[in-house]
Amino acid sequence: MCQAKPDPLQSALEAALPYAQPQHVPQSPAPQGSRRRRLWELDGHAFCPVVGVCLPIPLLRRLAERTLGDMTASSDYEVHCTVVTECKHRTPMAEAVQKELERRYSLVVSAAAQLKHTEALAAWWRSACANADWAGALWATLTHPRCTPALEHRVLGEAHMLQHQVGAATRADLTRLDALAHENGVLTRELAAAQHRSRNQAAEFSLRLEQQQGELMRVRAELLRTATALQLQGEQLAEQEQAAPGLRERIALTQENRQQNEQIQHLQRALQQAQQEAERLRRRTEEAETQVGQLRSAQLAEPAAPACSAAPPLCKRSVLCVGGRTASVPIYRHVIEHTGARFLHHDGGEEDNASQLDATLAAADLVICQSGCISHNAYWRVKDHCKRTGKQCVFVETPSRAALERALDAVALTAAASPRQD
Repeated sequence: MCQAKPDPLQSALEAALPYAQPQHVPQSPAPQGSRRRRLWELDGHAFCPVVGVCLPIPLLRRLAERTLGDMTASSDYEVHCTVVTECKHRTPMAEAVQKELERRYSLVVSAAAQLKHTEALAAWWRSACANADWAGALWATLTHPRCTPALEHRVLGEAHMLQHQVGAATRADLTRLDALAHENGVLTRELAAAQHRSRNQAAEFSLRLEQQQGELMRVRAELLRTATALQLQGEQLAEQEQAAPGLRERIALTQENRQQNEQIQHLQRALQQAQQEAERLRRRTEEAETQVGQLRSAQLAEPAAPACSAAPPLCKRSVLCVGGRTASVPIYRHVIEHTGARFLHHDGGEEDNASQLDATLAAADLVICQSGCISHNAYWRVKDHCKRTGKQCVFVETPSRAALERALDAVALTAAASPRQD
């Protein structure tokens, strides 16, 4: 018969997974007795997970240096491999590791010692694998008297897979740790900046507090000084009242006299202004009476003549005089009516209604505007009306008889140069 060739894929899987359960695991009878196995008595595949999982690297390095000498130049992997090789036989290194494992996991070993059957040990191992700290359960299960080769194979395979899971979780934790370290750095910088700002604000607030306290002390000192001065003045006032009875009444009378003197001065100023106004009105009245007297004298002195002989161009025409002084209106009337014209007058918005100005302008044939004694509104209304209607308008700067006569003479000369068409 030909012998079947081994499958290379199966060989590769067995090499990659040395703890995988074989298809036919020899079912050995359950161990008898209560003696626990020592480290060097375990299966050859158990040393690597036991040393790597059950003991941390710093502790493993200290045990190796204590028994094997200086291993400073060796890496963690080299230390691990050396210890695994030493533990396959009963060496000082193996005994040191055995002693450390027994000391480190004494409570777990005591708990596992209560299990009397392989099935109970297997169930206990499965429940221990659900916890994060399963290293003690691994050591206690592998060295238990009821651990069969089949259970040992399964425990080592599950430990191998747990190591993979732990490695993946470790890588994820390292990635998360890097992110957290970066975030921690950012937060640390922000915290430092916040602390710097807080210190600056605290210093600023301290300075402001010192300034406010200094200002408060100054105000208190000023208040104390004012209170002291007020108390001294009160004492002086009391002394003066005692020395001069009725001092308060005399002070009140003095203040009242001062107020009355101020009122008297105000009334005197008002009386002086009223006297000045009355004097001004009296002088204006005297001037008006003088002008009226002169006008009457001139009327009596002038010979009787036809009304239209003085200025024929104005005969029977309506002449409007806008503005002028109120006292000079009789003089304006006399001069204009002496030419044979009909006299019309409007004060330019001072006393007469401004709305009557348009009607008076419409009734006039000639407009004489006293520009120095007229409001701005009346001035522009007169000028606009004369421009629209084509009426002749003469502006007189000085409100006097001579100025009015010169304006009438200019109108007469203009009319003589260009005869009026009736």
